[in-house]
Formats: sequence, C-alpha cells, structure tokens
Amino acid sequence: MSDKKYKRSDRAIPDCDHLFNEDISKSGKRKSKFFRNLIFMNKWTLLLSTLVYIFQALPTFVMPICTSNIINIVQEALSTPQGMTDYAWQMIAINAGVTLFSILLNIPMTILRWRLVSKMLRETSAGIKCSLVRKLQHLSITYYKNMESGKIQAKFLKDCDSVDLLLNGITFTVIPNVVSMIISAGIAIYKNAWVALFFVCVIPINVILVYVFRKKIRATNRAFRLANESVSTRLTNMLDMLVLSKAHGLEQVEINDVTKRINELEGSGRAVDKVSAAFGSAVWVVSALLSMSCLVFCAVLAAFKIIQIGDVVLFQSMFVSITGYITVLINMAPQISVGLEGVNSLNEIMNNQDIESNLNKTTEQVVKGDIRFEHVTYAYPGTEQRVIDNFNFEIKAGECVAFVGSSGSGKSTTVNLIIGLLKPLVGHVYIDGIDLNELNLTEYRHNISVVPQNSILFAGSIKENITFGLSHYSEEDLNEVIKEANLDDLVNDLPKGLNTVVGEKGDKLSGGQKQRISIARALIRKPKILILDEATSALDNISEYKVQKAIDNSTKNKTTIIVAHRLSTIRHADKIVVMDKGHIAEVGTYRELLAKKGLFYELKRLNEINEEGENNELNQAI
Repeated sequence: MSDKKYKRSDRAIPDCDHLFNEDISKSGKRKSKFFRNLIFMNKWTLLLSTLVYIFQALPTFVMPICTSNIINIVQEALSTPQGMTDYAWQMIAINAGVTLFSILLNIPMTILRWRLVSKMLRETSAGIKCSLVRKLQHLSITYYKNMESGKIQAKFLKDCDSVDLLLNGITFTVIPNVVSMIISAGIAIYKNAWVALFFVCVIPINVILVYVFRKKIRATNRAFRLANESVSTRLTNMLDMLVLSKAHGLEQVEINDVTKRINELEGSGRAVDKVSAAFGSAVWVVSALLSMSCLVFCAVLAAFKIIQIGDVVLFQSMFVSITGYITVLINMAPQISVGLEGVNSLNEIMNNQDIESNLNKTTEQVVKGDIRFEHVTYAYPGTEQRVIDNFNFEIKAGECVAFVGSSGSGKSTTVNLIIGLLKPLVGHVYIDGIDLNELNLTEYRHNISVVPQNSILFAGSIKENITFGLSHYSEEDLNEVIKEANLDDLVNDLPKGLNTVVGEKGDKLSGGQKQRISIARALIRKPKILILDEATSALDNISEYKVQKAIDNSTKNKTTIIVAHRLSTIRHADKIVVMDKGHIAEVGTYRELLAKKGLFYELKRLNEINEEGENNELNQAI
C-alpha cells in the first residue's frame, strides 16, 4: 500500500487503504485486520491519550480512597481518649488537598486528551472516506453494472458514519472504561484480597448477558443495514424515474413501492430497538442486584472487623464503578455490532478485486492513435453469449471510422474495449502497437475524449462543464472549441454567456445544447482519439443538424470513432463497419456499402422508414 498522504490545506489525510487488509485462514475464510491495523497506525496517539486519561480520571479513583481514609481517621480518633488530634486533622487536610488537586487536574488533562483524540479520529475518518473514493474510482465498469448506485451511496454515507461512531465509541468509551476497570480492580486487590475475590466471582455474570444477546443483536443490525440499503437504492431509482413516473401518472405507484420498503426498514429498526431495550434492561437489573450484594458482603466483613467502616464506602464505590464500567462496555455491544457491520460492508468494496491495476505498466503517451483488434472475443461476466467474437480490425491514425448495426450487435462493446473499460477474454487490442493490457490506462485515457449518447453535465456553469477536470487551459483554446462545437449562438444569446448555470444534470438546456457542450468538453482536451457514442440518436432534426456540424468540425486531425444510430450522420466517414452478432458483416465507405445492397443498405432503408414515420407524426401533431 502507498504511504502517500493526501493534503488538504495544511492538514494531512492519512492513507487508510491498509486498514481493510484481510488474513485468509487455512480453511479459506477471510478475517478482517481492521482493528489490528487501526491500533498499529495510531499506537502512539492511543498510548499517550490513555496515559493522559489516567490523570484526567484521577478523581474517580482518588475520591473514594480519600473519603475512606477520612472516615477511618475520624473513626479511629473518636475511639481513643485523645479524640481528634492535630495529626488527625493534618491527615484529613492532606486527603482533602489530594482530592482537590486531582479535581483541578481534570481540566487541562481533558483539553489535552480531546486535542489528541479528536485529531486522530477526524484524520482516520477522512482517510477511510478518501480510501473508499479512490477504490470506487479504480473499480472496473463491470462492478458498477452489477452493483446498484443506491447501495454504494448507502455504504459510503451510512456505513462510514457507523464506522465513525464505532471508532468514537472505542476511543471515548471502551478504552477509558477498560483502563478504569483495571485500575479500580487493582485498588480493590491491594486493599483486600477477599473483596477482590468477590468482585472476580460476581462480575463475569454481566459477560454472560453479552453471550446470550450477541447473535440476536448481530442478526437484527445486519437486517437493518440491508433494509436501509434497499430503501436508498429504491429512492435513487425513484428520483431517476421522476419525470417518467409523472408523465405516466404513476406517482402513487412509486409512493406505494417506496413506502413499502420504508415500512420494512421501520420494522427492522423496531427489531433493533426491541433487542437493545431488552438487553439494556437486563444489564441494569443485574448490575443493581450485584451492587446490593456487594454492599451486604462488605457490611458483613465490617461487622466481623475484617475491614474498617470507611473501607465499606471504598469497596462499594469501587464495585459500583467497576460494574458501571462493565455495564457501559456491555451496553456498547449494539453500537459495536452496528460498527462491525459497517466495517464488513466497507470491506465488500475495499477488498473487491475487480479493479483496473496500472502498477508497473507503460506510461508512454499515445502520439498517433493507431488501433488494432487481433482475434478479440468478449462476453459479459455470468453469460456465455459472445458480444464480440474473433474480431479483427485496424484503424489508422487520423481516420474517421463509424460502427453501425442493430441493437446488441457489439458496437458499444467495441468502443468500451478501445477505452479499456472492458478487457478481452481472448485476443488483444493494440494502441500504437502496444497491447492495451500493458498500458497505464489512466495515462492512456488522457489522450481520449468521449461524447456519450446521454450528455453528462453537473450543476455548474457552461464554462465549468466544458473545462471539467482541467487545471490549465487558455481562453484561446476555450473560444476555439466553442466555435468548433457550434456553441457560438447559445453562448451569445445567454445574458451570462459562459457563466450561465445549466442546472441539475443540465436540465435548463435542450438535448442538442447539452450535447454540444459535451463535444466542447471533449475537444478542449485535444485528444488523439475522439469517440462519439450515438451522439445524435435522441435529437430533433434542428438539434441534430447543429450537433452534426459540430461533429464534422471536431473530427479533423484525430482518430475518430463514431457509434451511429442515424446513418445519414456518417456520410463522410473514411470507413463504416457494419456489425452483426459480434462479427464484422461489411466494411466500406458510405457509397460503397450502399452500392453492395447488403446489410448496411437494409439498415439504411429501415432508418429512412423510421425517420419518415417520425416526420409524419411531427407534421400531424403540428
């Protein structure tokens, strides 16, 4: 793992990838090393903060001892003829002074410990989130095809919060209570072995409660997490389908479906609350009974003069403290269970091996744009259907090549293989003579620009959308791509020009306007390879004309790959590849393929019939 630290202003965020490393047992079972790695990463801070806590918590230990001492001093003095001597008063003053000092020491120690622990927890929390983001960026496209986005959001938001609460609970509750319990037990052992033995015999009863409830706590928390992920996923789908559901009057159907899942979540939540309530009640009753038994036991010892009267107060205080610490630790069980479930959930992402690895791969920049497919075969995971089968083809640098074919013929898969989003099951894809598997994909993709079928814009200005991800560009470059993308009229007509905010997902713009912004975004990167994936398929005739003009401007002096739906838009392509069931059916220019009267001719004829039908419907509507 990398030791690199990611900086934000003057704060360093640690690399937390290694926290999610796992051990594999001989039986093949995976075992998380999260807590072991977490403790090792923060060992010095944890050690120092624990030492500081001992001084912070001194009043807890000092006050019962001093109180016991004062009671015993007074008892002994009053049982003698001399009564309260100067020495007795002096000892009372010393005990009072020690108590006062320990109380006042609490203020600076609390502040110091807060600074140590807060820095550690905040940095670790930020590091975990950054590690998760990096992992999500490195996972392959097939992972996202199999994982609903709502689940990923639930894991990032809720499970990260659960882990944060777990880390806070361990640092602020578990460690202090364990340390306090050990110190209190040590004091009891030092003062009287019989009372210490009583403590040892009765306190483990609390531990039995954890064993009794642990499976139920774990099961209910897991069910609650899965129900929460289900609601998050369905809510994401509902928002994505909002326009469609309103257009078809399906609001109530959506409300009913989401409400059903929320009810299931509410039921899972009530199950968690029920188990937690029963567990908490049982812990309290047992603790109260044990506290009463300790008082009676110490009173008996005092009656037989085995211990002093003041020691009854000391031992009772120690026992109440110890049982209190144990009670707090036991009551942490549900929160720990939730946190562990969160760790397991994040482990599902962090230990997923479906990633793009660029380690020790060629970082040579692509300078030409030659592309060659050599016996390439591809099938999506879990299926035997070959989307691409023994595919051989070569694209020369600077050529404009269009891929056409019916739905499912392999056009988009071919493009994804060129981008490196998919890897061939058999065969190789070569870029400038270098196997794509040997290239650093991140560096390689700096030379590629993609204009997808559905324009992807975010809620910023036109300028911010065009220059997305670029730290350096000139105003001359920006003005040039605006002209090439045929955006002049849009920019000039808007009051704020390039600074106009496009709205969520660009909803304030038309489809054609959004697509031309996508083209401008692609061009400003000055790519060696430009990919246009059905860039005009969903546009009206006027928008298509403007976008097509932008495409014609953008294909000069670069390798251009076009996935086309409307065949009239690829008249000027150097080559047209007609795909059919993962194979190349025909290759040629627009005129050559029409002259063959083969599959391309049939596709063109069907395309014209569809376009004529669309125009007739439009005329009837007018």
